[in-house]
Amino acid sequence: MTIPLSRTSQCAGRVAPSFDRRGFLQSASAGFGWLAFSALHGERAAADTGALQPHYRPKAKNVVFCFMDGGPSHVDTFDPKPMLTRFEGQKIGDRLTNTLYTDPNRVWLGSPWKFRQRGESGIWISDLFPHIASVADEICVLRSMVGKQPLHGQQCLLMHTGRVLGQAPSLGAWVSYGLGSENANLPSYVLLNNDWVPNGGMENFASSYLPASHQATSLRAKGMPVDNIIPTDSAAIQRRKLAVLAEQDAAFAKLSSDTAAIESAIVNYETAFRMQSLLPDVADINAEPKHIQQMYGVDSKDEHQQYYATQALRARRLVEAGVRFVEITCPSFDGNNSPWDQHGLLKQNHEKNARITEQSVAALIRDLKQRGLLDETLVVWAGEMGRTPHTTKVTPTCGRDHHVKGYSIFMAGGGIRGGMSYGETNDFGNAVVENELSIHDIHATILHCLGLDHERLTFRHGGRNQRLTDVHGNVPQEILA
Repeated sequence: MTIPLSRTSQCAGRVAPSFDRRGFLQSASAGFGWLAFSALHGERAAADTGALQPHYRPKAKNVVFCFMDGGPSHVDTFDPKPMLTRFEGQKIGDRLTNTLYTDPNRVWLGSPWKFRQRGESGIWISDLFPHIASVADEICVLRSMVGKQPLHGQQCLLMHTGRVLGQAPSLGAWVSYGLGSENANLPSYVLLNNDWVPNGGMENFASSYLPASHQATSLRAKGMPVDNIIPTDSAAIQRRKLAVLAEQDAAFAKLSSDTAAIESAIVNYETAFRMQSLLPDVADINAEPKHIQQMYGVDSKDEHQQYYATQALRARRLVEAGVRFVEITCPSFDGNNSPWDQHGLLKQNHEKNARITEQSVAALIRDLKQRGLLDETLVVWAGEMGRTPHTTKVTPTCGRDHHVKGYSIFMAGGGIRGGMSYGETNDFGNAVVENELSIHDIHATILHCLGLDHERLTFRHGGRNQRLTDVHGNVPQEILA
């Protein structure tokens, strides 16, 4: 049984309306038709966005999550380990920390890229990421991440839902539930992808036991961003369709005990109708000056980089228009739905992934800053895991395997200190030795930057108050601006 708590008690300042959608629907024979039709024609108050008040003064209003599915290698990106080069080819022996790869005959593998200190802050970033290196002073590298299981599906679900088995709302859904939307004409949670399903499935982006209105709305990079977003019917035909829906929903509401589901469907229909007038313009990057498109890499000859650049630029336009949470997925270039998963061909394929994504990520950070939006937009760059600092045999085509005992992500903007690194792994990048961080800690930090207390943002389900971080999560104060 699912019973939503009043968010008046969860988010201070929320005032309960005098009547809600389900009450109106049950009492009016054409309730839904009137609501959707009036929303379409702008008759509802423009300020009625459904936005809630945060628990305390927020630093960030929006989040852009750049998800690097498959697990970028921490020891090849943000965590330099000269000892790996020094001992390359030598057996790891008793330095085993991985539950999947326990052979003591595995050997250390040095990084094929050089590390350099970047920006005025001097944080270490490898030559794999020259564009991200150019915004070094804006990012905070977290080098002490620890996961639970070195398996893609479980770690993807953990990263997105806080549970290795999923069956819980995604991070974006919680943000939507906690804060609502800044723009009534757009969804509060948007997923930018290319008809791609990650390990763990679409549950990574679902609302689970939260109302369905908080699940992700998906936009494609290629072709029409949303099916049927531009109405093909005249206003008169749409009015007749709404009348039929109104009659059906009103009758169904009188018979059904699951009024919460009906209410969520109504909200989604309302949002869909309002999106028709605004989303095509927001998603149209051709409205951007050529130099901005080029900065992101939209003009690249690599179609995968074009797709990623398109979505990164759309992400900026979406948060600028008031979308709370935007996730950008990493396009697969070889049919692998874990594009950073280089068990072999590490150098070749990590370089290809970097070429596809890192110019656009750096451009997003730079563009947000020059528009005065970075201080209120939190950018998160993360895969679900890292990669082993060892391999079975050093060869020109060797790679790295799954690793969750110490890896790196970074955050920028929206309440996070830039130009710093936090946490440490040991000399071989094999295990965390200082300031260990869990994904629950990252979730708690993201909510904190948005003005939400992760312990107070709850929803009654299964007999107890559920939250994104379960019974875990701490905010590392040292990384806050």
